[in-house]
Formats: sequence, structure tokens, C-alpha cells
Amino acid sequence: MQTLFDHFNELMDKGAYIQLKQELNEENAADLAEYFEELSAEKQLFIFRLLTKDMAAEVFSYMDSDTQEHIVHSITDKEVRNIVDEMFLDDTVDFLEEAPANLVKKVLRNTDAETRALINRFLNYPENSAGSLMTIEFVKLRGGMTVDVAMKQIKRTGMDKETIYTCYVIDGQRKLIGVVPLRTLICAKDEELVQDLMEEDVVSVHTTDDQEEVAQIFKKYNWMALPVTDLENRLVGIITVDDIVDVIEQETTEDMEKMAALLPSDEEYLKTPVLKLARNRIVWLCVLMVSGTLSSLVISHYQTLLATVMALSSFITIITGTGGNAGSQASTMIIRGMALGEIEVKDVLRVVWKEVRVGTLCGIALGAVNMVRMTFFSPSTGFLVDFTVSISMAAVVVLSKTIGCTLPILAKILKVDPAMMAGPLISTLVDAVALILYFSIATVLLM
Repeated sequence: MQTLFDHFNELMDKGAYIQLKQELNEENAADLAEYFEELSAEKQLFIFRLLTKDMAAEVFSYMDSDTQEHIVHSITDKEVRNIVDEMFLDDTVDFLEEAPANLVKKVLRNTDAETRALINRFLNYPENSAGSLMTIEFVKLRGGMTVDVAMKQIKRTGMDKETIYTCYVIDGQRKLIGVVPLRTLICAKDEELVQDLMEEDVVSVHTTDDQEEVAQIFKKYNWMALPVTDLENRLVGIITVDDIVDVIEQETTEDMEKMAALLPSDEEYLKTPVLKLARNRIVWLCVLMVSGTLSSLVISHYQTLLATVMALSSFITIITGTGGNAGSQASTMIIRGMALGEIEVKDVLRVVWKEVRVGTLCGIALGAVNMVRMTFFSPSTGFLVDFTVSISMAAVVVLSKTIGCTLPILAKILKVDPAMMAGPLISTLVDAVALILYFSIATVLLM
């Protein structure tokens, strides 16, 4: 790809603008959007103006938000109008949702009244809802149409639709009554009615449904598009699979950031200011530091025990580290299962029972390995201390896995993102619990 970009730059440097324009407009729009990221602000505008109207609109929809803002700032009102006219409505809304107010005003004043009303309606849907994702460029048919009439309508309007592979059948009140694949229409006889060919068992989502729920439906049925209805079952739009791919990437990134104790951010790492990166991290670092006080209080409480059996202090980090790792393993598996819809809140007892058994097997294995390790590498501690550490490790693993699997489900019940209950937070909580269990067992066996 870089070779192609270098070729474009070479044509630009030589002044071969006619050839450059021709080759640019024959290139893939997504690749051109990537090319724009390598150009200076002046060259971005120059190259953009070499594109045809439809190519410019398509490339614009693939650009990152910074490049989009620069382009809209720099071009004329007429050029803005051309972009909006050629772009699919959902792509326009995606841009406006992230754009500053002055850019939103510039775009809206260069749209006709009908388009402006539609954009405003989309912008009023809840963030991350099905309504904010959908597009209105889809094929609508009536059940009483013949296949011949339906095909003529598709041919007449299809170029303006985001997808034509699935057609949606509505009644006189715009209520969704069925779907019919384009393949079915192509293979049917001209005189057959659409209502006789359509599938009436239609799965749809409502405008207010969360985008994660929509992604789950796409995953379950492997569809290319999904109809969106209002509360009265009137068809108002569709969501296409390309938008859901973006949703999955966004949700996965957000969960990873939360699991790493970061405040979620939509900005790219290299484009995010240092101050903002620090601000996104310092909050959770402070929370974890303060919560780490629990471990200090536990150790302070057992100072007498530690003074009596000095060897115990040497194994604190092993106990807490093993417990934290075990808890993180369990929480990660449960969070993944909940994100994929494999685990529900009602499954909490089954999950706990399974993790207790897994923890018991892992705990016994780790305790046995630790006993052998301490016997050969720490012979001075004595059998009783070795046994205390090993049995504590086994118990800590069982308890940590139980905590690790329970907290994400508890978060779901409390309507908090389960991803918050992972990584550093689990480790910090498990550290305190592991120390209490470790010192309690040591008190019984050694004092």
C-alpha cells in the first residue's frame, strides 16, 4: 500500500495532475482515506478536490474525525452540500455526532429542509442506540406489488440505497410485515405477488435498543442487515453489518480499557494529548492506591504473628500474586461469556459451582507444586510453614476464583459495566481477602 501512496506523491510532485486524478478516482475509497492520513493539510485539500463528487463523499465517510473536520473547515458551502447529498445518511450522522458545533452548523445549513429534519431526528436518538446507527436508505416494497413492479422499483431507486440484497415489505401504515431477499425476486415469475414470496417471521430491533443487543442479534443470525422499527412497529430504518463491525470494535476497545483500569476514550493513542492520557489513568490509579490500603491494614493487624513467624512475610507476594491471577482468570472468562450472551444473571449459581470446582483442582495442583518447591528450595522454613503456605495457596485460589466469577455478575445486577470488575480491581480486592485467609490459617496452624 505504501508503494501506491508513494506513486501518488510522485505524480503530485511531477505535476501530472490529470493522471493523478484518473488514478485516484479508480482507487478503493477506504485505501484513499488511509492515504489522506499521510498528507499535509494543504495536500489533503488539493487531493480531495481532484475526486469526483461520489468518490469524495465515499472517501470522506472512511476518514478519521480529524481529517473530516479539516476538510469541512476548508471547503466551500457548495462542496459541503455535494458531500452531504452523496453520502448515506447514517455516515453523515456519524460524522456530526463527533464534530464541533460550528461544523455541525455549517453542514446543516447546506442541506435541504427534509434532510436537515432527518439528521436532527437521528441526532436526537440516544447515544449508542439502534436509532443512532440506522440508515434510511433501504428498499421498501408493498405486499400487493407484483415481482415485475418490484424489480422495476429496485432498478429505479437501487443506486441510492445502502443495500438492496434484502427488501422490506410494509403495509399502508408503514408497519413491517415481512422481508424478501433480492435473490427470491430475481428467481420468481413476474406475475407473482411480493406478499406470497416474503418471509413473515421477521426479527427486528427498536430504535431505543442498545447497540450491544443489536450486535448480539447480528452474531446470532449472521445477517447483512437488520430492520429497525419504532414502538408501533413502523419501519424507520435498517442497520447494516458494516456499522455493527464498528460497534464491536468500539465495545471491545472500551471493555479492554475498563479491564485495564482506564477511562474509555474514542481517540487514537498517538493523537491523544499526554495530559488527556494521564487524566484517563490517574483516576483509577488513585482508586486502586487507596483501596490497596486494605492490604496494609491486614498486614498491620497481624504484626504479632509475623514477628513470631518471620518466614511468613517472605511468601506474602506469592500468595497475593497467585490469588490475583486466579481471580483475573475467572473474571475475564465470565465477562467474555456475558458479552457474548453465553452467561446470564440467572446462571450465577451454576457459574459459582463450576468455578469452585475449577478452583479446587487448580488450588490442589498449585499447593502440591508449592509444597515440593519449598521443600527443595526453602528447607530452612520447616515442614509446618511449608504446609501452611501451600494449604493457604490452595484455599486462596478457590476463594479468588469464586470472587472473580461473582463480581462481574453482581455488576450486571447493579447495572454497572461488568468490565469494571476485572484486572487491577479484582487483584486489589483479592489481595486483601487472600491475606486475611493466609494469616487466619497461619494463626490456627502455627500459633
